[in-house]
Amino acid sequence: MGCCTSTEGKRDWKPLEERSCTDIPWLILFTVFCVGMACICGYPIATGAASRLVSGYDSYGNTCGHNNTKIDGVPLSGQDMRENKFVFFLDPCNLDLINRKIKSIALCVSKCPASELKTYDDLKKFALNNGTQLCSYDISPTRYTGHSERFTKCPKLPVSKSKALPVFDRCIPVDIGCYAEFIQSFITFVSDNDVLRRVVSGVMASKEIIMGLCILALVLSLIMMIIIRYISKVLVWILTILVIIGSIGGTGVLWWLYADHRIALDNNTTSALGNEVASDNVKALLVYAIGATIFTVILLLVMFFMRKRVALTIALFHVAGKVFIHLPLLALQPFWTFLCLMLFWVYWIAVLLFLGTTGTPIKNNSTGVVEYQMQGPFQYLVWYHAVGLIWISEFILAFQQMTIAGAVVTYYFTRNKSQMPVTPILSSMARTFRYHLGTLAKGSFIITLVKIPRLILTYIHSQLKGKENACARCMLKACVCCLWCLEKCLAYLNQNAYTATAINSTSFCTSAREAFLILVENALRVAAINTVGDFVLFLGKVLIVSCTAFAGVLALNYQRDYAVWVLPLLIVCVFAYLVAHCFLSVFENVVDVLFLCFAVDTKYNDGSPGREYYMDKALMEFVENSKKQGRYKAGDGDGREMKSMVSRKILHVGEL
Repeated sequence: MGCCTSTEGKRDWKPLEERSCTDIPWLILFTVFCVGMACICGYPIATGAASRLVSGYDSYGNTCGHNNTKIDGVPLSGQDMRENKFVFFLDPCNLDLINRKIKSIALCVSKCPASELKTYDDLKKFALNNGTQLCSYDISPTRYTGHSERFTKCPKLPVSKSKALPVFDRCIPVDIGCYAEFIQSFITFVSDNDVLRRVVSGVMASKEIIMGLCILALVLSLIMMIIIRYISKVLVWILTILVIIGSIGGTGVLWWLYADHRIALDNNTTSALGNEVASDNVKALLVYAIGATIFTVILLLVMFFMRKRVALTIALFHVAGKVFIHLPLLALQPFWTFLCLMLFWVYWIAVLLFLGTTGTPIKNNSTGVVEYQMQGPFQYLVWYHAVGLIWISEFILAFQQMTIAGAVVTYYFTRNKSQMPVTPILSSMARTFRYHLGTLAKGSFIITLVKIPRLILTYIHSQLKGKENACARCMLKACVCCLWCLEKCLAYLNQNAYTATAINSTSFCTSAREAFLILVENALRVAAINTVGDFVLFLGKVLIVSCTAFAGVLALNYQRDYAVWVLPLLIVCVFAYLVAHCFLSVFENVVDVLFLCFAVDTKYNDGSPGREYYMDKALMEFVENSKKQGRYKAGDGDGREMKSMVSRKILHVGEL
């Protein structure tokens, strides 16, 4: 199942010519793993842990609303609680914030207090009238007022009135004193802090405006993906000019400051105390100026050698805009992926809570209550469940990448766009689901293998913060950084492997190898696209956030009830950036897929009869200009010299 055992040899790229299932062993492995995840969910359900979590249980191991079995060593266990369906806490304010538990004794009751109970006599009357005990089961209601253990086995007085509808079958007091104290202290702080009070009031008064601005950010993100192909050329060259001016100007300023401070030091125009400081400043400025000069020279050389390849980035952005016009459902991919992730995460958290009440009931001798602990091999179920969170989440993200790649590949390699499927996105989803789930499982597992140790090291670093020495801290940070870089590189390679699979229907290892070779052959182009393209998309995000913030300032200007706009604008800007990032990341994926398709197209086609290009007119113009400038020579791609177009008919095909 590994890459080394792949039996597929080197082969030519044959876009969309044949389709077969890929990485079937990994699909079987992933299916078995998912069955294991389902068994983890079924285990707490079968053992009653899910029922204990949903229905609630008391401190003696009795599940409320059920007829329970006896627990050895716990006299008050094994009681029939079918009439007692609600959980009542004797002291709901006794919280263990570290372990996230209520340390109070819990009982199963048939009715929650409907009014405040101030004395033990009130507890007695409530028990006799309603037939439900609010003290421990071993204390008779008639002895509530005089029992010696009433202070520990009866609720803390006064007992607050519970809410009319119990929350998850728990009696929740309407007014909890400990929570009230916290809220009161917070309110006191807010009322004493005039600025904070006005900020909070500003958010409440402008909630409609905030919602409207969030919708505006969503609309701007959709518009940006369409119009970016029209402004990409201007945007790229403006960015290039600004970078050049900024780097040269910054270097010049540093050298001017160095010369000015050097002259002042040589002329002894500083005080005796300032000579030493001035000397240090001169040395620092010299180092900064030399470093800036080296950086500027390298930057200018890189931009000089890559200047012609910027045109390819512009052409790809132009074609990507056309892709979104022909495939508008691509813009909805972030929504579907986010929805799938949210549903899975809700399921994962629910199962994790089930596991928290799973295990063997054990009496805690210090507190006298029953606790459930998993022992033996079952205690590792949580780790299995945690791996499932990462692997399945990465699988869902990989499914989105493969879906996008399949749709874009279909668009690129279909000469007559009128012959495309009615719904290319749905067709790509169906094709991915039918043939390539094994490839997604393998790619996502590789990312999981890198992400798990990085998360473990990050957790260890956070737990040992302030305890480890400087060397250990540096080594941990270096390992985390290296793993993060490796994860990003593998994610980029995975994305191109998915594209290669969508083109050729090859296994993950074969696709990754062929995609890697294509990327290496076009290394400078890849660098240009990933640098210039990322800059352009970042500017697009900044533009969306800036427009949303500007609209927010204009809208909030009409609100005269408060003067502080900080928090409303901050909320809107953060949301606008997240939305822009989601949509423009899809745009970035489309550009990457188009580039790999373009590289394959130029490698195996030269425009001659029988080997016509598939590319769009904008990319065709880039190729023609490159040939006129002599940039394509023998040895490019597969070693064949690219020939000129033989007819206008072929050019017309490229426009489609």
